[in-house]
Amino acid sequence: MSDGPGDATVRTARLDLVPLAVAHADEMAGVLADPALHAFIGGAPLTAPELRARYERLVAGSPDPAVVWCNWVVRLRAGERLAGTVQATLTDDGRTAEVAWVTGTGWQGRGIAREAAGALVDLLLARGVRTVVAHVHPAHTASAAVARAAGLTPTDGEQDGEVRWERTASRDHPL
Repeated sequence: MSDGPGDATVRTARLDLVPLAVAHADEMAGVLADPALHAFIGGAPLTAPELRARYERLVAGSPDPAVVWCNWVVRLRAGERLAGTVQATLTDDGRTAEVAWVTGTGWQGRGIAREAAGALVDLLLARGVRTVVAHVHPAHTASAAVARAAGLTPTDGEQDGEVRWERTASRDHPL
């Protein structure tokens, strides 16, 4: 994947997926401040300085040259407000991507995660990714709906109590 997909701004009907920058930390700290966002993934909301430090690490890139981190903030064009994030971790020379998404509590239920995750998966497949994977807690029905809408299907695989969802390029983007 010669042009890194993480460098691309992706536009959808309502959203821009903007490559993550440290400058996003202050606004994103508010977006991600609800402890309920951690019900399925554990942990607690990060403060703005903690999130800034995390974003500095993410923007610097993976210390493993075989792993590429791609991170975007999700911006609603109407109102120019950030609403969440999407991310992809690329391995296997860019042929496999593990994806994740989070939408702030105040923006949930509006199809934002569905639209953002779908655009992310489409971008990855268009850029040569062959297998897209997500891990979803079995009780997290909203996240399962997002995975399904992005074309992923549940498998029998599990990791850390989460179901492995997968989409392969052969279904949509043949070699």
